[in-house]
Amino acid sequence: MRPYHPFPPMKYDVITLGSISTDIFMVTHSPRIELIRLHGHEDLGIPVGGKLLVDETHTAIGGGGANCAVNFSTLGFKTGYLGKCGADARGDQLLAELKREKVAFLGPRAGETGLSCILSGIKNRTIFSYRGTNNDLHAREVPWKKLRARWLYLGSFLGESWKTSLKIADYARQNNTPLSWNPSIYLCEMGAKKLKPVLDACSILILNKEEAQALSGTKKETASLLRELHKLVPLVVITDGPNGADSYDGKEHWHITPKDVPVVEPTGAGDSFASTFVAAQLLGLDVPTSLQWGAAQANSVIRQFGATHDLLTRKEIEKAAKTSGTLRRV
Repeated sequence: MRPYHPFPPMKYDVITLGSISTDIFMVTHSPRIELIRLHGHEDLGIPVGGKLLVDETHTAIGGGGANCAVNFSTLGFKTGYLGKCGADARGDQLLAELKREKVAFLGPRAGETGLSCILSGIKNRTIFSYRGTNNDLHAREVPWKKLRARWLYLGSFLGESWKTSLKIADYARQNNTPLSWNPSIYLCEMGAKKLKPVLDACSILILNKEEAQALSGTKKETASLLRELHKLVPLVVITDGPNGADSYDGKEHWHITPKDVPVVEPTGAGDSFASTFVAAQLLGLDVPTSLQWGAAQANSVIRQFGATHDLLTRKEIEKAAKTSGTLRRV
């Protein structure tokens, strides 16, 4: 990993790049929905043509790029967000929310804003995701002169936006700007060879275990995955839900098991963990402490609906991190 240095004055501390959407949570405990186990995994069984009662709904800002931007801002960083937001009422609401959270919007507006519907309350959750204009960010729409930041945080871009990710990675490499990446399963399934241009520009790669297995093309366990992916990126972090998270920098393998907390909705835990880990690194903290910071923020977020509700400030997280989980060197 590149060492932390006091960078010269920049427009932003961090710029996040990724999706933005409206998240609608629908909580139901309808007895008409069944969990059906087929082919080694569980599926939802929903009556065709029927009507299901919803117990409660919640609406929040969503999308990995936007979620992480709000988190960085909450932690005290001057933050910009680059993504493509729709030119519609939902987009107006989302950009107003970013403004309230002191996040500068650096992207274009066109098309229809992304939308996710999260069916919650039945053991875990199922997400229906409409990407909208998120997949249509062209390189010509990127305000390259405004990408002056101490750190770039790249989320998951698909379609035309993926092509733009390649140019963003090249920009980071040419300008010696640290880049962290939190890809999605859709990207990881493309394989390491196709993702190599972005991986080569990365200082930190953060992904969950399923994504790590897809990227490596194996079903290996975490310890092996860390070492395999470290060949591509200096610092690798793999999350595994309630089982915790592991990191490896070529010298030390650390694991944190989060403490038990009441879980209301797990959506957004990954974004909050990953961006908080990077925030701690940006402050020059060591890797074990960064894991504690990430766990503390994730512990807080999963107690509410939405990835940006109940985020801890920097002062709060410094205290919460001390008891966020059990940390050990592997």
